Amino acid sequence: MKGYIPEDRIEEIRNRINIVDLVSEYVTLKKAGRNYLGSCPFHKEKTPSFTVNAEKQIYHCFGCGEGGNAFSFLMKISNMTFPEAVRHLAGKLGIVLPDREYTAEEKSRRDLRESLVRVNQIAAAFYARTLRTAAGSRGRAYLEKRGIRQDVVDTFRLGYAPDGWRALRDHLQRERVPLKHAEQAGLLVPRGDGDGYDRFRGRLMFPIEDINGHVVAFGGRIIGEGEPKYLNSPESAVYTKGRNLYGLARAKNAIRRDDTLIVVEGYFDLLALWNAGLSNVVATLGTALTREQVDLIRRYTGSVALTFDTDQGGRAALERSMSLFLERGLKARAVVLPDGKDPDEFVTRHGKEAFLEEIRRARALVDYYIDEVIGTGLDLDGRRDAWKAALPFIAGIADEVERGQFMHRVAERLGVDESLVRKEVSRLKASQRRPEAPPARDASGPVDPVELSLIRMMIENPGKVPEVDRQGVLACFTSGALKSLGESIVEGHRRSKAVRLADLIERVENRTVREKLLEMSLAEDSRNEALRDRIFDDTVRKIRQRWYKEKQRDLRIRLLRAQEAGDEDLCNRLLDEKERLRHEQKDRER
Repeated sequence: MKGYIPEDRIEEIRNRINIVDLVSEYVTLKKAGRNYLGSCPFHKEKTPSFTVNAEKQIYHCFGCGEGGNAFSFLMKISNMTFPEAVRHLAGKLGIVLPDREYTAEEKSRRDLRESLVRVNQIAAAFYARTLRTAAGSRGRAYLEKRGIRQDVVDTFRLGYAPDGWRALRDHLQRERVPLKHAEQAGLLVPRGDGDGYDRFRGRLMFPIEDINGHVVAFGGRIIGEGEPKYLNSPESAVYTKGRNLYGLARAKNAIRRDDTLIVVEGYFDLLALWNAGLSNVVATLGTALTREQVDLIRRYTGSVALTFDTDQGGRAALERSMSLFLERGLKARAVVLPDGKDPDEFVTRHGKEAFLEEIRRARALVDYYIDEVIGTGLDLDGRRDAWKAALPFIAGIADEVERGQFMHRVAERLGVDESLVRKEVSRLKASQRRPEAPPARDASGPVDPVELSLIRMMIENPGKVPEVDRQGVLACFTSGALKSLGESIVEGHRRSKAVRLADLIERVENRTVREKLLEMSLAEDSRNEALRDRIFDDTVRKIRQRWYKEKQRDLRIRLLRAQEAGDEDLCNRLLDEKERLRHEQKDRER
C-alpha cells in the first residue's frame, strides 16, 4: 500500500519515544509537579502554559490549544507530514522501517533536501581535509595566528577552499555528485556554457549547520587580500537566511545546562569563546537578529546576553535586536565590552572569567536603551525625536511590569509627564494589530462534558472499560467523535491491549474534543478510588438517563402523530415500546 508504515512499528515508536526529551530539543522545560512546563513554541505568551506529561506522553498548550503526542508535535514544529514524522523518530530510535513509495511531491521534496544535504556534507569533508594538507597551509596559519585550538577546529568542522576555480567541482565529479545539486546548494556558480565554477576560493570555510547538525550552507573568510571579506552561501531548499544561528546545534546542551545563551556577531567571536571554555554561544552570521532567530532562541532559554561589537554597525545591530527580545518577553542583557573590544579580542586577552564578569555586569536592555540610545543632554529637538522613537519600542515590551518601569524612566529622562507617555503608548498599542496571536481554533461545535468525562475515565482506569462494554453505554452517546473514540478503547481492551491517550489523540479530528481531552488528562486528580468509582457510576447513570429521556420524548412525538393519523396498530406498538423502555430503565437503576 502506498505510504504504508506497519502499525506495529508506529506503536513501537510511540512506546519508546520520550516526549519530554523530544520537546526539550525545541522548548526549555521545567518540572512542575507531575508535568513539565515551558513557553509555547507555537504562539507568543507572557506566562508559560505549554505543558508536557512524561507518563502520558502528551503535550498541550492551555493558551492556544495546540496539543497531541510526539508525532503531532514534530509535525507541527517541523512542518512534517505524519509519515515524515514517523520516519524521523524511527531514525532517532534506530528503528528500521520498510521501504515505501512516496507521493510525487513528497519524493521530490525529500530527494532534493537529501541531495543538497549530501553534497554539503561531501563539500564540508573536502574543505576539512584540504585544511590539513599543503593546499590548506594558509588557512592553518591563520587559525594558529588567531589561537584557535585543534579540538575547536574539529568540533566546528572548519576547512579551507583551495584557490583554484575547479577544485571542489572536480572532487564532486570524482564522487559522482550531480553538479546540478552543487549549483542548487550554492557551492558552484553556473555559467552560460553549463560549466560551473567553485563559489568559494582561497577562503577559510565555516560549515553552517541546522538544528539537527546537518550542513545546510557555508560561510567563507578570505585569507589575504580580496573582497568580500566574508562570503555566505545563497539561499536554497535547505537554507534560508535569518533562520539559522551558527553553532546552535553544538550549543544546545550547554544552553540548557546554564539556562542562558551568549549571542555574538561573528564566527571568530564564537570560536574564541569556545576556545576559552564557553560553549553556550551562538553567532548571528553577521546580520542583525531576525524574528525567526529570536523564536529559535526562545525554544531553549529565556535568558540571553547580547554581545555585539562596539563599532557603529554592532551598536545598530544591537538596537535593532532589542525590540525583538522585549516583544517576546525574553530577559536579555546588553554586554558592552570595555575599550571598544569585540568578544574575540577581549576573551583572548583577558580570559574566560573576565568575560563572565562582564556578562554579570551587563545591563538589561531597557537600561541600555535609556543610557545609550536616549542618552543625556538632549536639546528640544533631540528630546522630541527620542520621544517619537521610544513609543513603539515601549509598546512592544511584553512584560507589563517592565513596560511600566520603562515608561517611568523614559518620562523622567525626557522631562515628559508620565501620564502622557502611558496615554500615547496605550493609543499606539490599540492601533496596532497584535502579532502572533494564538491561532484561531476550529469551530468544531460543543462537546458533551459528561461523555467526555467517561472517555477520560476509560483511558485512565482501564478496569472500567469492561463495564462500559457490558452495559452498552457507548450506544447512548450523542457525540459521534466521542463514541468512535470509546469504541477504539473497548476494541483495544478486547484484544488485551492497554490504550493510552497518546495512542488515540492522533485519530481525533475534532479539535475541541482533542483540546478538552488533553486539558482534562493533564489536570491533577487527587480523588481517592472510592470517590472515582462513585463518579464513574454517576456518569454512566447520567448518560443513560439522558438517553432514555430522549427516547421517551421521541416516542411521545411519534405516538401523537400516529393518533392524529388514526393508526391504531402503530399506536399500540409505540405504547408497548414505551412501556418496555420504562421497565428497562427501572431495572437498570436498581
